[in-house]
Amino acid sequence: MTTFKTHPDTTAKLSIADVVQTVVEGPLPLRVNAYDGSTVGPLDSAFALDIVDPRGINYLATAPGDLGMARAYVAGDMKASGVHPGDPYEILKVLQDLKFRRPAARELAAITRALGWERLRPIAPPPQETLPRWRRIAEGLRHSKTRDAEVIHHHYDVSNTFYEYVLGPSMAYTCAAYGDENWTLEQAQENKYRLVFDKLRLKEGDRLLDIGCGWGSMVRYAARRGVKVIGATLSKQQAEWAQKAIAEEGLSDLAEVRHSDYRDVAETGFDAVSSIGLTEHIGVQNYPAYFGFISSKLRDGGLFLNHCITRPDNTRSSRAGGFIDRYVFPDGELIGSGRIITDIQNVGLEVRHEENLREHYALTLAEWCTNLVDNWDACVAEVGEGTAKVWGLYMAGSRLGFERNVVQLHQVLGVKLDANGAANLPLRPWWDA
Repeated sequence: MTTFKTHPDTTAKLSIADVVQTVVEGPLPLRVNAYDGSTVGPLDSAFALDIVDPRGINYLATAPGDLGMARAYVAGDMKASGVHPGDPYEILKVLQDLKFRRPAARELAAITRALGWERLRPIAPPPQETLPRWRRIAEGLRHSKTRDAEVIHHHYDVSNTFYEYVLGPSMAYTCAAYGDENWTLEQAQENKYRLVFDKLRLKEGDRLLDIGCGWGSMVRYAARRGVKVIGATLSKQQAEWAQKAIAEEGLSDLAEVRHSDYRDVAETGFDAVSSIGLTEHIGVQNYPAYFGFISSKLRDGGLFLNHCITRPDNTRSSRAGGFIDRYVFPDGELIGSGRIITDIQNVGLEVRHEENLREHYALTLAEWCTNLVDNWDACVAEVGEGTAKVWGLYMAGSRLGFERNVVQLHQVLGVKLDANGAANLPLRPWWDA
């Protein structure tokens, strides 16, 4: 096999491995094997990427970077050796510093001759991929009620049974709060809801609005303690599952989960509002309206807790990358906690406390991947191998992102002051961290 790092012999036809070496900057951190029999990378690598057919090259060539690799991997045209598809964390860790370079004109000509024009024509992506942002206009303007309902359906209406396998008994699809690294996932998820409940100073007889309530875990936690709760979710499957769970626990007199846009909740005067894992879907430009809505739902002295994924700073683009936007969270947007705090303050709520649970989310995602691996055959039977692979890739990649401080998880606690500017709260934090 001919390999090179700068100027290939453009008179010779390149192998697939040659092409890979040409577009990668620096040495490959693992082995790459191609369907033409060529190979490149360290022989002693514990991991390998196997490009098994020409369609894989189509995906890689027409969408360089994470989107093309995801397409090839999800479709089965590129396989990862040395890891389980339910948890490709270790190979992603090896690939985390992989960088691509733009080939020179002579190199591009050689690559084109080697691959053939047919390999450079875009082809249909895997069925798990949603439309790009610019084509979603048929579903409504970004963050309109219609379009928000569609993108929530794309992510959350996969299958309640699938989520039961991955999330475990808590059915909590948000960051857990660990006392230490040896806690089980269920212990940490119960502790997360305890932490939110205590921060909001909820007690028997209080009224709570839980926006973006998912399968109703926070709703049921609060209702078990005598709190009257309304939960709202745009996912029909979530709402049906949650209402059934509420009835089975005998909590129907206290708790309700509505299949509803949060903007359609008419009740006001709540003692507390929780938003656990919803702000990521709102859109950064809509934060003022969102937090203004929340303020309008609180009584004077009412507390609000926002729990969401953030960027580590407030300067980066808020939109998600290609893979996340097309396969996981369409229209999702992230920004730093500073922007969130600013917009909460700007609607008149006073911020009393905030904390970063970044490492906790890495631990949570590791547990979800373990569940996916342990239930792999059942998950594939439920949603198909491609979708199961999307989830393994997404969760393992997200774990790495939290570990490397690419993303964070912040809880922000605010209060609606009375007409005299009084919060009527204890002088020091009243909850057990």
